[in-house]
Amino acid sequence: MSRLWLFEETINTDVLAPGFYMKSPLAELSQHCLEAVRPEFASKVKKGDVLLAGDNMGVGSSREQAAEVLKFLGISCIIAKSFAGIFYRNAINLGLPAFLLPKDSQLPKEFVDGSSVVFDFENSILFLEGSGIQINLDPLPAFLQELINDGGLVPHLEKRFDEK
Repeated sequence: MSRLWLFEETINTDVLAPGFYMKSPLAELSQHCLEAVRPEFASKVKKGDVLLAGDNMGVGSSREQAAEVLKFLGISCIIAKSFAGIFYRNAINLGLPAFLLPKDSQLPKEFVDGSSVVFDFENSILFLEGSGIQINLDPLPAFLQELINDGGLVPHLEKRFDEK
């Protein structure tokens, strides 16, 4: 059982990885993730939780740590209406699934912050636990699914070079 963390506002890289802590080790930096908008996030998030955001998720500076702290804290998937390009690519390269909500779709009203959800990576579906209600996400291309399953870009390339 995973928790849904719903953020309807735009989440920028400065609230994901605050600049003041950028030189800190990842474990310390992650404790300040989203504290400006949801102070309890870093202490309450659990492995497997899902983050659902509004438009332009990850806008701001190109800091890789913005996606890295979410993965470090255990987020299994980020879903958004849209992503800032560099953040999206950083998440994928780190092996953190990032999915788009289908264009012009409305989030079912039953999906609220704190809902129990089940995320099906292979089929790109987010289920509201015990309800039969689901969100069909825009699927990732097979090559990105493979990259994520391999743990990110570096492990994926290492695997491919080892095969040759």
